[in-house]
Amino acid sequence: MERRNSRDVLFESLVLEDRAVADIGCGDGGLARAIRRAGAARVIGVECSPRQLAKAGAAETVDGVVIIDGVAEALPILSGTMDVVVFFNSLHHVPPQHMAAAMAEAARALKSGGQLYCSEPLAQGPFYDLCKAVDDEKEVRGLAYRALHAAHAHGLHVERETVFVHTVKLRSFEAFRDRIISANSEREARFDAAEAALRVRFEDLGTRTDDGWTFDQPTRVTVLRKERREDWDLHAHARGV
Repeated sequence: MERRNSRDVLFESLVLEDRAVADIGCGDGGLARAIRRAGAARVIGVECSPRQLAKAGAAETVDGVVIIDGVAEALPILSGTMDVVVFFNSLHHVPPQHMAAAMAEAARALKSGGQLYCSEPLAQGPFYDLCKAVDDEKEVRGLAYRALHAAHAHGLHVERETVFVHTVKLRSFEAFRDRIISANSEREARFDAAEAALRVRFEDLGTRTDDGWTFDQPTRVTVLRKERREDWDLHAHARGV
């Protein structure tokens, strides 16, 4: 499997210049700011975790980037205003019962012909094996993938997919802890209860480098496009509507 950086794949896959982009589940807003610096006209980051929102609020301000409190299944974004909607390691965090609604909301927010970009970690590899002791996401990652391929019901059609190995870089075990619990505060107690065993697994599964540790994480990118208005008209004509 080819080794690539997840962010590099995003920037190589999308035309961002002068585009309106929404980053759903944006965390501390780091990717949203990077997308703006890459030439996007404006970026809306949507996040529901109070801990992540606090980090985003404490980070540097970048003109053209706004981070707002919200959820994927009820996006606080006007209809038909986004050129690109991004789910970057975040779709599987949407409650399973709301994943279909998240796809419908992404379709609503997108302009005709807009793109949905979804990068999701696969339930395999050393980093998954490390994390699953705290939160085994195999089921929800599978459900997220199925939601993407059912999104044609909302006018979103898969254009392409690619699978590669992303290298997760962590400076320390403490950085690993912060990464895991920032995404989901409910993990904190489970992490602390298993800390001794996790420290052993961290060193067993990771590769030591000069500036920390690395872990392989197989990743899949799925790119979907919203039907253009003329496509809808053709479908309606074919149905005799």
